[in-house]
Amino acid sequence: MLSNRSRYALRAMIHLAGLPGGGPATIADIAEASAAPRKFLEAILLDLRRQHLLASKRGRTGGYALARPAEAISFADVIRALEGPLALAPCASRTAYGPCETCPDVETCPLRPVLSDGRDALASVFEGRTLAQAVANA
Repeated sequence: MLSNRSRYALRAMIHLAGLPGGGPATIADIAEASAAPRKFLEAILLDLRRQHLLASKRGRTGGYALARPAEAISFADVIRALEGPLALAPCASRTAYGPCETCPDVETCPLRPVLSDGRDALASVFEGRTLAQAVANA
């Protein structure tokens, strides 16, 4: 299930993608456009900046802006920046692979192929959708 954190982040990023040049916009404007609580959104935007998806500028003409073109930022980029891997279990992850702590043998585990297929299907959708596409479809 997608967290509120990721939903607010995606709404905020789509809002910025719809602005000329990807922003900048103030936190207040982004919060209003994404229907997000301002304090909660501040922490989310800070994390996205730390992950190099957003850039920020102080001052009267400042605010947050996309760090790269909207065509180059996928839904998967945003979700991974906040939530980590898309996989439901570490053994199915491509970016953070590891054996599950309760699995006796990762090679013969009957769950791993299904979890891997689910991860691939989810990644296909989220990696295939960009912020620019979301703006164009709105």
